[in-house]
Amino acid sequence: MWLLLAFLSAVLLGFYDSFKKKSLDGNAVIPVLFLNTLFSSLIFLPFIFLSANTTALDGSIFYVPAGGGWEVHKYIILKSLIVLSSWVLGYFGMKHLPLTIVGPINATRPVMVLVGAFIVFGERLNVYQWIGVALAVASFFMLSRSGKKEGIDFKHDRWIYFIVLAAFLGAVSGLYDKYLMAPVESGGVGLEPMVVQSWYNIYQCFMMGAMLLLLWWPKRKHTTPFRWDWCIIFISVFLSAADFVYFYALSMPDAMISIVSMVRRGSVIVSFLFGAALLHEKNLKSKVVDLILVLLGMVFLYIGSH
Repeated sequence: MWLLLAFLSAVLLGFYDSFKKKSLDGNAVIPVLFLNTLFSSLIFLPFIFLSANTTALDGSIFYVPAGGGWEVHKYIILKSLIVLSSWVLGYFGMKHLPLTIVGPINATRPVMVLVGAFIVFGERLNVYQWIGVALAVASFFMLSRSGKKEGIDFKHDRWIYFIVLAAFLGAVSGLYDKYLMAPVESGGVGLEPMVVQSWYNIYQCFMMGAMLLLLWWPKRKHTTPFRWDWCIIFISVFLSAADFVYFYALSMPDAMISIVSMVRRGSVIVSFLFGAALLHEKNLKSKVVDLILVLLGMVFLYIGSH
């Protein structure tokens, strides 16, 4: 069940990446990111309110348990800081790079998660799963060759470093998610998925609000101007849905974070098609090979998990 949820999360994440790229085209990054956190918070506020004041959500997967105080929320605040740091780097990188480059780079994120899963959770992969990981690694090196045709030097382009660092922080966040969801008897914190997703969005909104007022607003007339795009709302909708399914999958006892993270990177398929069909990005033939390697990696991981 958790594996099917991971695949569903991948599809939703692909639409999220696509709408994010569309919203950032010629737009100011910080206001777009702030609105994303604001709309995501507004999506989850009703669940927090209804859970605290009524019995309408009792026993459902949308119920947000109350209480916990600082002992619980300190973990969620750290989660917010990690994710927001990854987002800021990722948003700036995506604004300046083709989506058909960014997607496959992000698809290598699970390799970082894999190393962490070995060290922290003692997860082990079988032969099929190792083949899937190897294909993902190979796709990254081939992608660097495709990028050169567009004048993108992976060794000297700062936006590539932004995306890679964002991917690294995303991997840290994935490992931390598993720790937060794991039962106390297994060495985790034992938090409910809705508690984490609801509150980390709200904390991020306040953090981005501070960045907006302190960093962007005073210099707004001298930087890229902000323009409203309806795709900004879709960023929040698809991200919230993708994360909800993802957290629910991780809350299952037998879920492997290394596999869930790898499958979620299958979102590159949706974002790649978006970049090719609607954004008319270049050098698609060579990038298709990279995409095929990612797809084969997903297939081997699926076989291996059964």
